[in-house]
Amino acid sequence: MTVTTLTPTSGGTRTTGATGQMCTFWVDGLYFGLQVEHVQEVLRYQQLTVVPCAPDAVHGLINLRGQIVTALDLRCRLGLPPRPEGELPMNVIVRSRGEVVSLLVDDIGDVIDTTEVSLQPTPANLPPTVQDVVGGVLPLPGSILLVVDAERAVDVSTPDTTGGTP
Repeated sequence: MTVTTLTPTSGGTRTTGATGQMCTFWVDGLYFGLQVEHVQEVLRYQQLTVVPCAPDAVHGLINLRGQIVTALDLRCRLGLPPRPEGELPMNVIVRSRGEVVSLLVDDIGDVIDTTEVSLQPTPANLPPTVQDVVGGVLPLPGSILLVVDAERAVDVSTPDTTGGTP
């Protein structure tokens, strides 16, 4: 992984934070970034143990050097099409809410320095499921980086749909 420094863009609403470094990755052709202070490590595919009756986005558990970690598929979490058969995901291990969670992504990019780039509001034309997880966008030379909010990305709570009285 390399660190790339970016040049400033004109305009903008706010900067990306203290370090301004983003761990980048792709999911279904979309370019995402997560602040490095939330990322513990990135790993190749790890064998999963399926969890019965878990929310759809929870694809299973992985054993990370003796620590049991929940693996969330970002494709499912974002309402995107399933990963093509035979393509194995990669793991972005994230620390959020005092827990360690694996975000399953299609491919890992570089760590980029976005200190001088201004965070823009999330575009309204993104699907609502993507808007729920993205905290804004960073205009980069040749691309737009969707900045993932780690806390919202790992939130797979589902409303109680059983109805009735307890």
